[in-house]
Amino acid sequence: MTAVMIGYARTSTTDQKAGLDAQLRDLQAAGCTKIFKEQLSSIANTRPELERALEFVREGDVLVVTKLDRLARSVADLVAITEKLKAKGVELRILALNLDTSTPTGKLMLNLLGSIAEFERELMLERQREGIAKAKAEGKYKGRAPTARSQAAIVLSMKSEGKKVADIQAALGISRASVFRILKELSAPVDAA
Repeated sequence: MTAVMIGYARTSTTDQKAGLDAQLRDLQAAGCTKIFKEQLSSIANTRPELERALEFVREGDVLVVTKLDRLARSVADLVAITEKLKAKGVELRILALNLDTSTPTGKLMLNLLGSIAEFERELMLERQREGIAKAKAEGKYKGRAPTARSQAAIVLSMKSEGKKVADIQAALGISRASVFRILKELSAPVDAA
């Protein structure tokens, strides 16, 4: 019996159309007869299409991904996924690494690469935290820009002075919808002009 190749493709945002298209092209070229795809962050709590793919695969199948980071968020995540696959008698193939878990070398490489990927991510996050701390110490880090709700008092004050919604919007640099939302939540009379 020939192994059925099942593909999984993921991008972190819906803006990454070219990245998703490239993954789909590579998975099709590898011989995948069914491909599960999604466009959401790997830090999302759920990846419904990955769950569907893991449910779909059967003994003897091969789950194929283009890169390791398209599949797993961490070593723990990678271990959990590979354990599910192993329990079902399914192998994993990662195209960019020419890695196939049907071989002992492939299994060893997968564990090593997962550990290295998690280590690199932790280093990146540590450098990011250090950079933010340095910028804060130098007074260069402003943090997240204030949201419209943080300007609610100003919106109310301007409205009570008789300012129109368009004037409030322009003065504060917030959306028209945000002005209306603030006025509605705080029960101020709204003049749509």
